[in-house]
Amino acid sequence: MIITSKKLALLALWYGCSLTGNAQNNRSSDTSIIADGAAPRLISRQFSFTEGPATDSKGNIYFTDQPNNKIWKYSIDGNLSVFLDSAGRSNGMYFDRKGNLISCADEQNQLWSIDRNKKITVLINDLNGQKLNGPNDVWVSPGGNIYFTDPYYQRSWWTRTKPDMEAEKVYVLMRGSKNPQPLIDSMKRPNGIVGTLDGKQLYVSDLNGNKTYRYTINKDGSLSDGQLFANIGSDGMTIDNKGNVYLTGNGVTVFNNQGQQIAHINIPEKWTANVAFYGKQRNKLFITASEAIYELDMKVKGVE
Repeated sequence: MIITSKKLALLALWYGCSLTGNAQNNRSSDTSIIADGAAPRLISRQFSFTEGPATDSKGNIYFTDQPNNKIWKYSIDGNLSVFLDSAGRSNGMYFDRKGNLISCADEQNQLWSIDRNKKITVLINDLNGQKLNGPNDVWVSPGGNIYFTDPYYQRSWWTRTKPDMEAEKVYVLMRGSKNPQPLIDSMKRPNGIVGTLDGKQLYVSDLNGNKTYRYTINKDGSLSDGQLFANIGSDGMTIDNKGNVYLTGNGVTVFNNQGQQIAHINIPEKWTANVAFYGKQRNKLFITASEAIYELDMKVKGVE
């Protein structure tokens, strides 16, 4: 089922009064999610633009420096190292249940799977002979379906100067399939995406529309029941074990699962691109922020 712009407009009108009001008016900071006395700590500043944090089964976190075409690894023992050079200009990433790193490799507008031995498999090369706009962010459901956003951002490493496809959509690549299916074509510029641990709900940000929506994931992988979740867009996002949703851009803004803002985490950088939980207990918030990476001790845990 494709969520059209007309349907989404009606849903936003219907849900906008209550959900938007909650998100805008509740500005309190919920200290129950952040460890007592904790503040964001700079880990390193040696990058051009950091993105795509993804946590493996041991709690190590991987992230990208897209302009420098690298995937980095920050281990649970504090060791920072390059995991993969010539990384396809990887952007958003997520580990599947088999331990493969699914990557939005927008150098050639592809979707990759990278195994433990760094072997690369191209999952999507094109769509009916047309290049994707540039896969940006990705989430893998518990059942193995891959949901990703496909906005168009002109890259300096491209020879093309316009997209093959007019619409910027959200897609799903069903487990075992080679052909992505469009799900949402109603957003100005879909970007951040994440789903719940039980695989029943999906959050998607319309960054240029400055809104974030929540959808029900149906048994066949399609989406329905789209609702305006928060009147704020997001570059990347994550969820904790309490159902709180973490949105990025200006620092990290945290909403409970009712769409009420409960906290804002200030990060002293130009832009906060993405966020994820890592560590043995998944109780450290990892933040990719422009040229730097930060961490913050938390009372809640991630569900990556």
